[in-house]
Amino acid sequence: QVQLVESGGGLVQAGDSLRLSCAASGRTFSSYTMGWFRQAPGKERELVAAITSGGSTYYTDSVKGRFTISRDSAKNTVYLQMNSLKPEDTAVYYCAVRKWITVATTSTGYDYWGQGTQVTVSS
Repeated sequence: QVQLVESGGGLVQAGDSLRLSCAASGRTFSSYTMGWFRQAPGKERELVAAITSGGSTYYTDSVKGRFTISRDSAKNTVYLQMNSLKPEDTAVYYCAVRKWITVATTSTGYDYWGQGTQVTVSS
C-alpha cells in the first residue's frame, strides 16, 4: 500500500525558514514525478513545486527564488526548503506523486497524496 507522510510544518514568523519532508513507502518512486501542493482556506489547491525523476524542477512564480525542491531517490523522499517565508505562504502543504515522467500543474495529474502538513507564517 502506497503511503506518503509529510513532516516539518509549523508556525513561524515572516522571513523564517522551514524544511518539509515527504517520505514515500509501498513502492519505488524513483521514476516518477514528485510535487508539493498547498491549499489555503477558501482557495484552490495549487502546485508549489515539482521535480521529475531526471531532476528537472518546476516552481510557481510566487515561490521562485525562495523555495527549493529536492529528492533523495534512495530514500524515496522529497523535500521542500522554504526560505524567506511570507504570511501568504500560510496553507496546508501536501506531497503528491505523479506516475509519469513529466510535471502536471493541476492536482488531477497526481496519483498519490499525503495527509498534509500545516504551515503558518505570522507577520
